[in-house]
Amino acid sequence: MPDPRSAKGPSKAVPADTTIGEGTRRKTFRVLGLPAVAALFARDPDRVERLFFDDRMKEKVGAYCAALAQARKPYRLLPADEMEKVAGTPLHGGVVAVAPPRPVPPLDMAEAAQWAAAGEPLMILDGVGNPHNLGAIVRTCAFFGINRLVLSDHPEQALPSEAAYRVAEGGFEYVTLYQMARFAQNLRHLRGPYRIVGTALGDHPDPAAVLSERDAKPAALILGNEEVGLPATTVQACNQLVTLRGSGQVQSLNVSATAAILVHALAQRA
Repeated sequence: MPDPRSAKGPSKAVPADTTIGEGTRRKTFRVLGLPAVAALFARDPDRVERLFFDDRMKEKVGAYCAALAQARKPYRLLPADEMEKVAGTPLHGGVVAVAPPRPVPPLDMAEAAQWAAAGEPLMILDGVGNPHNLGAIVRTCAFFGINRLVLSDHPEQALPSEAAYRVAEGGFEYVTLYQMARFAQNLRHLRGPYRIVGTALGDHPDPAAVLSERDAKPAALILGNEEVGLPATTVQACNQLVTLRGSGQVQSLNVSATAAILVHALAQRA
């Protein structure tokens, strides 16, 4: 492993928006924890701009340091107090990579039709505003192999962030995010190749049976805002609504817990 003490790099806190290259400024995130950093190096190592780690991670990040040394990018072993400053939180897991996030391109409807033709289900979020919930849902999608996630243009919809990356534990490297503008209108167009399945409280069918149907079009499952659920315009664009029922002791689950149950059902058809 290259000597971490000889690698040059700043020891002060790294801002989320970092200057890279000659006068070019682009958004970067601090990716925290070994699972997320390992996924980043496994999937797209060229995105990593710098690496910081504490003594307990020294042996585990040796290969990453060697790769950065070859690319002439900085890495540095830091004491605990410096690591917390760099990470911006004590919950850094001993290693921090600085990298630009993967882009979130607009959803191409023709491409989505090809996914449907291949029998691939789709996960959609409409107004899920908490970045921790977004990260948890991305992690769930990656775990079950649902590798595409569509975000609406709802004003409260969370987008990728450091907090979401931290919770996703590397899931963002395996799940490609898209954003769909003019959401309700384009959702109706998506009804051609997909069954649009929305989640709602009420007397609706059980989601497991609906999502796992193999003789129907693949499902595009939509989860709504944590507080108010799906907007009325989104509900109107759905082919079907489903309700996840519990004991009745509490009204509903957290949206990320709901997603874990429903993504499992969605993946059974894939």
